[in-house]
Amino acid sequence: MDIVSLSQWQFAITTIYHFFFVPLTLGLSILIAIMETIYVRTGQTVYKRMTKFWGRLFLINFAMGVVTGIVQEFQFGMNWAEYSRYVGDIFGAPLAIEALLAFFLESTFLGVWIFGWERLSKQMHLATMWLVAIGASISALWILIANSFMQQPQGYILEGGRAIMQDFGAVVFNPNVWLQFPHVIFSGFTTGAFFVMGISAYHFLRNKTEEDFFKRSFLLASIVGTISIILVVLVGHSQAQHMVQTQPMKMAAVEALWNSEDPASFSLFTIGDQANQRDVFSIRIPAILSLLSYNQLTGKVEGIIDLQTAYEKQYGPGNYIPPVIINYWTFRLMVGVGFLMLALAIYGLVQILRGKLINQSKVLIFLPYILFLPYISNTTGWILTEVGRQPWVVFGLLKTKDAVSPILTPGLVLASLLGFLILYGVLMGVDVYLLSKFARRGPAAEAEPTAKNAIADEAFWE
Repeated sequence: MDIVSLSQWQFAITTIYHFFFVPLTLGLSILIAIMETIYVRTGQTVYKRMTKFWGRLFLINFAMGVVTGIVQEFQFGMNWAEYSRYVGDIFGAPLAIEALLAFFLESTFLGVWIFGWERLSKQMHLATMWLVAIGASISALWILIANSFMQQPQGYILEGGRAIMQDFGAVVFNPNVWLQFPHVIFSGFTTGAFFVMGISAYHFLRNKTEEDFFKRSFLLASIVGTISIILVVLVGHSQAQHMVQTQPMKMAAVEALWNSEDPASFSLFTIGDQANQRDVFSIRIPAILSLLSYNQLTGKVEGIIDLQTAYEKQYGPGNYIPPVIINYWTFRLMVGVGFLMLALAIYGLVQILRGKLINQSKVLIFLPYILFLPYISNTTGWILTEVGRQPWVVFGLLKTKDAVSPILTPGLVLASLLGFLILYGVLMGVDVYLLSKFARRGPAAEAEPTAKNAIADEAFWE
């Protein structure tokens, strides 16, 4: 493999691994904040126990997210030096703000939350958790502001072979941000909800002594999960319509649409031949792609062949077609799993409200595994977002092949890629072990405050 392909694999693997932890941080922080809010308002000890139990799992996930996230920034200078040189003036600003503002806010108040039990008033301690949750969301916002410049660059001028920021407001208020951000946030809330639902379902089967504890956890998570996944679907629809306007080649690849159509058909199942730019076999529904793109049964959606011709005229000779098979199937996995989660969230909510879920042993056997579904959808969504933009690293400005560091050799990249695979494999094993250990153990009994636990809060770490 060449340097570009190896560097892409390395960045993809480390980024996807890091993103395993980000959505759960976003979603679980909100759920924990809600649990502690209920505890403060009602005084019911069960919600304090819920806050501590799920908080312990949150801390394990958060720590792994921090460790894996550090690697990302080093790669910009090591593997993608030309990218950093070209857009560093723009890309660096939101990343710096994310680290100095959002991450410091999140990590500082997380420390206060950990060691503040029985030291702070209930209201002050609750405020620290909400600041952690808000900090996590602000952190995601600034990362997505940086990524949105890669998807839809604006607010810049080209000077001296580099993109220079001209309008900070245009970068921050990029239209792509305000579709991408809620999609990621609500996906995170969904991930946290399904995480709680899956572990609660496991305990319905294994630990009947804590039935009330996990019933409350499951109910809260199913409410948040149902609302969140509905919002994910709605925002995702708006994102797709925006994509038709700003990255039409990505949409054409998603639908394996070789020729422009008006009205455009939606592919139910297609086996394509990208080399010859044709369908081998296809089942399509007339006019539905136009409906999804424009909310009406007519409207032209440009095809891959016409877009390739137009891009060659605009950007010069080259292949501007992304890997169609990856775009096509990642989109369908993302959407299919998304609607499956919607059905499961509604089903779980209805059954837990009716008091029948815990007695459905045949259903409970499968429910613990639903916590993996958001990871499938999140991962395929990001693969679609990044692979669908190819061959551009910054759409319309910088190609991926021109963004790699000039001094790299295939041996160097391969060695670091293998090193990351081994290291991250070990970290993943540790993470799964710790999460499984503490999730299986269940909640600890809540002791009455004493001089000893008021100082050390030992019950939190039992």
